[in-house]
Amino acid sequence: MSTADKTTTKSNGSSEAPWLLVTRREVVSRITDKSFLLGTVFMVVLIAGFIGFTAWQEERTDKVTLGATPDSVAMATVIEESAPDVDDSVEVSVVELDDETAAEAALLDDEVDAWLHPVEGGWELTSESSEQDSLTDVVSTVVRQQVLTDNAAGVGSTVQELEAGSDVSTAFLRGDAERAAVAEVVGFVFVFLFYFAALVFGMQLASSVIEEKQSRIVEIIAAAIPLRHLLAGKVLGNTALAVIQLLVYLVVGLVGISFTSYKSYLPALSGPTAWFIGFFLAGFVALACLWAVAGSLASRTEDLQATSTPLTMLMLAMFFGGLSLDGRGQVIASFIPPVSAVVMPKRILAGGVEWWEPLVALGLLAAFAAVTVWVGEKLYRRALLQTGGRVTLRQAWSAAE
Repeated sequence: MSTADKTTTKSNGSSEAPWLLVTRREVVSRITDKSFLLGTVFMVVLIAGFIGFTAWQEERTDKVTLGATPDSVAMATVIEESAPDVDDSVEVSVVELDDETAAEAALLDDEVDAWLHPVEGGWELTSESSEQDSLTDVVSTVVRQQVLTDNAAGVGSTVQELEAGSDVSTAFLRGDAERAAVAEVVGFVFVFLFYFAALVFGMQLASSVIEEKQSRIVEIIAAAIPLRHLLAGKVLGNTALAVIQLLVYLVVGLVGISFTSYKSYLPALSGPTAWFIGFFLAGFVALACLWAVAGSLASRTEDLQATSTPLTMLMLAMFFGGLSLDGRGQVIASFIPPVSAVVMPKRILAGGVEWWEPLVALGLLAAFAAVTVWVGEKLYRRALLQTGGRVTLRQAWSAAE
């Protein structure tokens, strides 16, 4: 049933509110749309595949062969024995070679991944054409440790005595280093999901407004229900769809993490995730209303790029601000709507946030959303029925009710 049919039903005596009819139409039409379903399934598969690949990479053992000529067999044997202590995902096997010629031949024939041999001032790890990163890291660590041990013994000391007082640790005034590393990754996911949802659903909302305006069907709808009900239905419908899709992605992600070595972080992620949903809801409502205004200002699909440019720039500022801000700038931005929708959840993830800070930030964001909806509703109503060309914000605001 079309929106016009539903609103006609309302005018004929239906007890259901017009905005609820529009909301239901938006939800049902999108949920039954194949492109929406396929897009959601694709993202779920992508998330699950990425987490699965990460888990597989963590469990996978990198088996490498290290060639050693007579002058490096002793050091290579130490590397073979110590490799699991340096990186438990690297397994080193030593292949003894007669001389330099045999070592070069073994490299060219792929019999060994690298050849270890002494050079003036240290050791050299030679490979055929590309560096073996995991092997290089292990060899560098073990050789350094072994050389330090030998040198310390030569002067009647130990490595521990020589390195005493040289350890450097990291700390944060707010939160801790371990949570900061997790927050960096999960924070990126939060920022990306918000940007993706606001852009995709916003463009679709604006396009639907333009289609109804260009086909003049909005004039029929306006005769049956108040335009504010039409706006409310569209915003609420798309918000519901965005939240449903977001919850699907978050559930898949959290369940996937439970099968990886990061599962110990799940309890710490549950609270910030709940906060993110709240900030997402308030921020999305504000942006969805602005997208509807962008659609109402346009008279043709070609006009949407011009009418939505300020909004697109705002979203880009939110995206890059959410990723790049840190320190005092991040703290300040976490209270400024609508950037706070993505910055405050990142701060909560990192820890060190006072209990009242998210409440204040969410309250400010909700107030911003309320003002945006109030202003947007006026612009939407005054611009929607104006045809014949693109409407400016000044023209929409000064137009008669």
